[in-house]
Amino acid sequence: MYTDLLILLFAAVLLVATFRRLGLPVILAYLIAGVLLGPHGLAVITGQSIMQTIAELGIVFLMFSLGLEFSLPKLLAMRRLVLGVGMLQVLLTSLLFFAIGWWWGLGLAQSLVVAGTLALSSTAVVIKQLGEQKQLHTRRAQLGVSVLLFQDLAVVPLLVMIPILAQPEVQGSALAAEIAWATLKGLFALFTLLAVGKWLLPLLFHEVARARSDELFVLSALLVALLAAYMTHSLGLSMALGAFLAGMMLGESHYRHQLEVDIKPFRDVLMGLFFITIGMAMEWELVARAWWQVLICVVLLVLCKSLLVLLAGRLMGERKRDSMAAGIMLSQVGEFGFVLLALALHHGLLDQQLVSLLIGIGIISIAMTPWLVTQAHSLARSLTDPALLTRSEVAQSGLSKNQHVIIAGFGRAGQTCARFLKIEEIPFLALDLDPERVSEAKLAREQVAFGDASRRDILLAAGLLRARLVIITFDDRKRVEAMLALIRELAGDLKVLVRTRDDSFLEQYKQAGAFEVIPESQEGALMLVSHLLLNCDIPIGRVIRRMELERSSQYRFLHGFYWGDQSASNLEADQLLERLHPLFLHDQAWAVGREVRELPLDEVRIKEVQRGDQSLEPRPELVLAAGDRLILFGTVVAMEQAEQRLLEGR
Repeated sequence: MYTDLLILLFAAVLLVATFRRLGLPVILAYLIAGVLLGPHGLAVITGQSIMQTIAELGIVFLMFSLGLEFSLPKLLAMRRLVLGVGMLQVLLTSLLFFAIGWWWGLGLAQSLVVAGTLALSSTAVVIKQLGEQKQLHTRRAQLGVSVLLFQDLAVVPLLVMIPILAQPEVQGSALAAEIAWATLKGLFALFTLLAVGKWLLPLLFHEVARARSDELFVLSALLVALLAAYMTHSLGLSMALGAFLAGMMLGESHYRHQLEVDIKPFRDVLMGLFFITIGMAMEWELVARAWWQVLICVVLLVLCKSLLVLLAGRLMGERKRDSMAAGIMLSQVGEFGFVLLALALHHGLLDQQLVSLLIGIGIISIAMTPWLVTQAHSLARSLTDPALLTRSEVAQSGLSKNQHVIIAGFGRAGQTCARFLKIEEIPFLALDLDPERVSEAKLAREQVAFGDASRRDILLAAGLLRARLVIITFDDRKRVEAMLALIRELAGDLKVLVRTRDDSFLEQYKQAGAFEVIPESQEGALMLVSHLLLNCDIPIGRVIRRMELERSSQYRFLHGFYWGDQSASNLEADQLLERLHPLFLHDQAWAVGREVRELPLDEVRIKEVQRGDQSLEPRPELVLAAGDRLILFGTVVAMEQAEQRLLEGR
């Protein structure tokens, strides 16, 4: 036993480290470890019965953690998505795979278990990937999380039914009676545990917390989870059900977060052992012999689950693209699917060969999940918005346009431009990549079409060769440069205005063919200054001349500011920003007595020389004197080097 455990831990550490480096889900590392070390692999592990006992505890703690994370207020807040899209997905997917299993020759119970297994998706892997990509706030992610939440709830009745379905003598009305009796026992366990959780457990954990003992708190959490599991087991139900109910009754208490932290190490280790035992159950030679059938099943699984989530989402009024993206993300077999397989195998409901094939399908589908989650949005966009339809829509909108303005990007800036063009009765056509925005605008009869303005075919379809002007309002440097290059190639004389947040790429855009670049931050500052000067009774003609002079000099007067600790939040970006910095020349400074042209300033410039009450222009022939104050302009690094040279000569 000790040797087996040592080998398992060594293999798990090695494979988990390798899979993390490869960016693959950790669950795969445990499954592969089981395949390699199990009886159908190298046959290194001998004490499998003991390992399975430990692994069952892993399921208990997994379900306990799931119960802790279950939030009734969250469920009620998302009830439309959870009970709508989630329920439809589980029902449609289960019905489809149940029908396939029945047609394949499986019995009623076997078809139900296979359908339930394939209907579930991986909560841990999908949410981890979405979190790493910072996409949890998107609508497609919310759809996916809602479906996963309902799937987690759907596991509970399946855990109750598998032991009942495994009894071959229970058929027909007896089966219905057995299910009804199991449901009553489940409700009894639920209300009993809820009562205990409401009146006894708060008192228990209050006393435990007062003891300020981490060991006592952890032991109490373990005891509660295992007692609840034992209670449902003694009622003839699954231990996992009791653990889930125990977690659920503690999930609304203020001890929830501490319990999650304390239980996590035990859950992760024991769950790792559970997935290793799942891997041990797979006959890899059987899967290898049927590799092409397994791959076909994986492809069909991904297609079917993606399309069924799309159907469920559309029936509930969700956007086609978001529903398809959610379906692609949820197209794998989940960890709870493996829990159902293990339980079915333990009760003899499924044979070893079928379980091996299902595990093989699950392993491959989970291996694909990181890529599927990453590519879900782009795949959904290409599948739901074909380029041909996009070009035809744009061409239809641009066909009647002549001497019009093409607005690339229909956000706030693009819509503002469109409103003023409409007032002046100047024709325009806006292009945007947000289908919801385009749909809303088209319902209001705006001249807008869905399309990527940085693509040649879309620009030509929009009537680029007949346009009088193009304005680019989106802020994506690569797309802006691609669009400028295309316009220069297709219509070199056409004027292009580019709106940017600041003037960081002003020179690059001008060189790429932009007729004019309008940086928002600088223009906002000029507008503020113009109002200031007008309210100081400066003649409007002089104000306009100053504004035009500043624009023609590419906002040189607005460059460089005195910096402080709170001026920016990104240290790396700070180092590249130009700023102003005063430097006092003392008597021993190297620059004293030298002309400005002699100074080794490199990338730093002198904007002003202050001598007493005078402000001198830094002309090349100006000789610096002790007591002068130089106003330097440049980046932090360049300014530090220039300051050292001016003061010390090195």
